[in-house]
Amino acid sequence: MLQKITPDGIMKPFNNAYSHGVVIPPDAHVLHISGQIGARSNGVVPEDAEEQAENVWQNVMTILGAADMTALNLVKITAYIVDETVFPFYAAARQRILDGLEPPASTAIFVPRLVLPEWKLEVEVIAASRN
Repeated sequence: MLQKITPDGIMKPFNNAYSHGVVIPPDAHVLHISGQIGARSNGVVPEDAEEQAENVWQNVMTILGAADMTALNLVKITAYIVDETVFPFYAAARQRILDGLEPPASTAIFVPRLVLPEWKLEVEVIAASRN
């Protein structure tokens, strides 16, 4: 359903971790997921960056499921990460979700801080499906 684009003539995606582009068909339902932070379901944000990364992806997958979608429907991932030491946890959790799938378009950005100082990363997602 989604057409992943990685054309010849430009650099291949770094570590094959993303697609350069994704085409959404005209009859698709598009889901925009607001930035998800690493909070547990009770609202508590753990200090541990690894747990925050796992929680972020659990939250994303829960929202996808509520829209009758899966990781196969991911079009674009944008990650905001406050510290280089957090990136490996983000990348590992992301890889577990995307393992074996053709990756979506993706951008990761290091930022000086997020809205609250305990937030170590925030991930927003676009997904699409045909119903």
